[in-house]
Amino acid sequence: MSTEQIQMSPFIIRTFPVGPLQCNCSIIGDKISGKALVVDPGGDAEQILRLLAELNLTVVAIIHTHAHLDHILASGEIKAATGAPIYLHEGDQFLWDMVEQQCAMFGVPEVKLPAPDGHLKDDQALNCCGGVAIHTPGHTPGSISFWFEEYKTLIAGDTLFQGSIGRTDLPGGNYDQIVTSIKDRIYCLDDEAVVVTGHGPNTVLGREKVSNSFVRA
Repeated sequence: MSTEQIQMSPFIIRTFPVGPLQCNCSIIGDKISGKALVVDPGGDAEQILRLLAELNLTVVAIIHTHAHLDHILASGEIKAATGAPIYLHEGDQFLWDMVEQQCAMFGVPEVKLPAPDGHLKDDQALNCCGGVAIHTPGHTPGSISFWFEEYKTLIAGDTLFQGSIGRTDLPGGNYDQIVTSIKDRIYCLDDEAVVVTGHGPNTVLGREKVSNSFVRA
């Protein structure tokens, strides 16, 4: 998209690091409907809620690329403030259920979370901006990427990074799975797509396909 097209687009995306491990949280919004998704609220609930108010957006869902603690810590606070339902893939329910143990393991203050309101499935449509959930296991069994085809934007979580991939040595991780997920489910998307990673800077899909140190097309 050109700068003019981006300015005229109804699509809103704001990505910023939150929480003790600086996970990238994204607010995805539609200027026309006023609907928004909050992706991976890993902390700093007040900052997230303040930005939603500034953008005049109403949260319709709180969604997660996976359920490691740094991507879920503020989910309960966002739900309490907005009333929006919480969703993740059922493959990561075990991680969600052990959030207190995760907090103890990483030395962060203990958090209690409400039960998810439902589970996302592969190829499930999201109720905002034409987004679709893509199951991309490997970093965790329930890792999901969120694809916004019209706006050439992929929220990849900790599956794909600039020049790297997510670690697979934590419970439920699987190296062969993450390689398959990237090759078969992500690298088939638009080369011009902007990839919003779970930590660190964005990248461009076509660039990763030819230069990623771990998985090339």
